Amino acid sequence: MRVSPVAWAERILPSFALERTRPHLARLETILNGTEDRDGAQRQALVVFAIRVAGALLAYISQMVLARLMGGHEYGIFVVVWTLVVIFGIISPLGFSSSVVRLIPEYRERGNHAALNGLLKGSRLFGLASASLIAGLGCLGVWLFGDFVTSYYVLPLYLAAICLPLFTFGSIQDGIARANDWMLTAILPTFIWRPLAILAGMLAAVVLGAPATAKTACLVAIAATWGVAVVQMFVLQRGLKGVTTTAKPSYPFRGWLAISLPILLVEGFFQLITSADVVMVSFWRPPDEAAVYFAASKTLALAHFVYFAVRSATAHRYSRLYHSNDREGLAALVADTARWTFWPTLALGIALLIAGPLLLALFGPGFEAGYPVLAVLMVGVMARASVGPVDALLTMADQQKRCAAVYATTFAVNVALNILLIPRFGIMGAGIATAAAMVFEAAALYHQARARLELHTFAFHRPPPREAR
Repeated sequence: MRVSPVAWAERILPSFALERTRPHLARLETILNGTEDRDGAQRQALVVFAIRVAGALLAYISQMVLARLMGGHEYGIFVVVWTLVVIFGIISPLGFSSSVVRLIPEYRERGNHAALNGLLKGSRLFGLASASLIAGLGCLGVWLFGDFVTSYYVLPLYLAAICLPLFTFGSIQDGIARANDWMLTAILPTFIWRPLAILAGMLAAVVLGAPATAKTACLVAIAATWGVAVVQMFVLQRGLKGVTTTAKPSYPFRGWLAISLPILLVEGFFQLITSADVVMVSFWRPPDEAAVYFAASKTLALAHFVYFAVRSATAHRYSRLYHSNDREGLAALVADTARWTFWPTLALGIALLIAGPLLLALFGPGFEAGYPVLAVLMVGVMARASVGPVDALLTMADQQKRCAAVYATTFAVNVALNILLIPRFGIMGAGIATAAAMVFEAAALYHQARARLELHTFAFHRPPPREAR
C-alpha cells in the first residue's frame, strides 16, 4: 500500500502552504515508498527516530516521577547503581551485541548457514554466561571490600548484579533483531517496554505500601528487565524460524571473539565515556548532587538519541556496502548519515537550552542547579553529532581496533579531567571534563575515517555527484 503525504496535503492545506511544503512532502513520499537502499535506510531511520523520541520522552518522564517519588538522596543512589548496570551491560556481551550486526549479513551474503545458526544461539548463551560471571565477581568484590563502599550503596549493588545477566541477554537480542531489519523487535524492548515496566512497577509498589527507596526501585528494575528480555526472546525466535535453515550449527568462537573483542573495547570505552561521569561524581559528592547531574545528562539525552537512532538504523548497511565493495554507495550513505545526525540534534539542542530550567525543575526542588552543566555538555553532544555515527562505520569496516584505541584514549582523558575537576568544581567540573572528552573523541574518529577509509564524515562535507567521481 502506497503512502502519499502529498495527496493528504492537497486535501487539507491551503495553496500557498502546499507550494512551500510540496518538495519536502515529495521527498518524504519517496522515503516512505522507495525501493532503493538509501530510501530503505532513511525509512528505518525514521522508524527508529520516532521510537527513540517516544522512548526518550517516556524515560525522561519516568525519571521525573522517580525523582519526585524517591527524593534526591534515594534517587541519587538508584541512578548511580543503574548506571553501573548499563555500563557492565555493555561490557558483559563481550562485543557480541554489535558483532552479530556485522556477522549475520556477512554469513547470509556468503551462504554460511552453519555459522549463522551457531551465532544466533551461541552469542546469547555466551553473553548470558559472561554476564553471570561478571555479576558473581561483582558480588564477591562488594563482599570483600564492603568497608570501602558507602553503606547505602551495598544492598543496591547486590541487586544490580542480579539484574545484569538478562540485561546483557536482551542487548544481544537487540543486535540480532537489528541485523535482520526487525527494528521494532530491536528497540521497543529497550526504549519502551522496560522503562514503562519500571515506572509502572515502582508506582504499583508504592501504592501497595512499599517504601520509595533505592532498594525498591532496584527490585522493580530486576523484574522489569527479566520479564522484557524473556518476552523479547519468544518474539525473536518466532521471527528467526522464517529466515534460518536446518543446517547444523557451527561455533567458530575464536573467529567470533577476534571480531567481537575489539568491538567490546569500542563499546565499553564509549559507554564509560558516556556514563562514567555519573559514577565518578558519586566518589566525591553526595547522592543528591549525583541525582542533579544525572537529571541534567538525561535532559541532554533527548538530543543525543538522534545519534543513536541513526546509528542503529545504518550500522548493518555500512557493513553490507563495505563488504560488497560499493565505495560510492558507502560514501553517499556516510554523507547522508552525518547530516541526518547533525541537524536534528542541533534543533533539539536549541529547544532543550530554551526549556532546560523548566524541565529540570520538574524533577523536584534543587534540580535547576544542573542547567549550567546541561549547557556545557551540549558542546560535546554537538561535536559528536557533527561527524555522525563514525564509530559504527569504522567498526563495520574492519577498523574496530583503531576505533577502540580512540575510545581508550578518550576515556583516559575523561577520567583524568574528572579527577582533576570534580573535587574542585563539583558537578560543573564533571560536565566540563565530559564535554572536552567528547570533542576530542569526535576529532579523533573523524581523522581515523579520513586516514583509513578515505571518507569524509563531517556533516558539512558535500560529496561530488557520482558521475563526477
